[in-house]
Amino acid sequence: MGVKKYSNGFKLTLHPDIMDHPFSLKQPKMIFVNSMSDLFHKDISFEFVEKIFDVIKKTDWRQYQILTKRSQRLQEFGSYYERFPGNAWIGVSVENMAYNRRIEDLKKVNAKIHFLSLELLLGPLGKLDLDDIEWVIAGGESGFNHRACRIEWIREIRDQCLEQKVPFFFKQWGGITSKAGGRELDGKSWSDFPGSVDKRELVNPSLPSAFWRSIYYRSILQNIEMLLATSANPFLQLFL
Repeated sequence: MGVKKYSNGFKLTLHPDIMDHPFSLKQPKMIFVNSMSDLFHKDISFEFVEKIFDVIKKTDWRQYQILTKRSQRLQEFGSYYERFPGNAWIGVSVENMAYNRRIEDLKKVNAKIHFLSLELLLGPLGKLDLDDIEWVIAGGESGFNHRACRIEWIREIRDQCLEQKVPFFFKQWGGITSKAGGRELDGKSWSDFPGSVDKRELVNPSLPSAFWRSIYYRSILQNIEMLLATSANPFLQLFL
């Protein structure tokens, strides 16, 4: 596939030889661990996953985002590991109402930041209980065979975030490319991050704090796009 780390195609492949890579990085400040993988695949031992979180703990000057669809496995690891490092943001993907159970699994793990990635959104999610959720991302699908994301689905999520005072980030409408449909919702960009919504009073969620805004634009967009382009996962590649 043109990249050395993909030499096994889409087979499960671990790369312990680059486990210490984050110690040598000057950028980014925030690392998205699983651009094309899932840390909680059933065939990855808890011992291996624990080593990854030990690196995360030791590099506490960075922030890490870990996203999974395997919420039950995440919950099992949470019981094994007990408490995730404070600089590890733990999230689950939810595409439609059939997978809302992943949200409850996420809440059961002991993490500082629990986040939801409601993308690629394929249907309405209905009523959401966002207690103990610190961040919500939503977005549509991109690619040649993308499925449309309906505005009422996104509005329903946004309105619940506003009501429950949870930071809301709308990533994209989707299309043939990720940027084809833009990312405005009702005439504005919604770019909240954890810490940009005061739980004591409702604030305008389209105005994130300067600190988180600078991290996002300087680090996440540039470096996640780089990771997606090169598959340079800091820890491992899981090809399913």
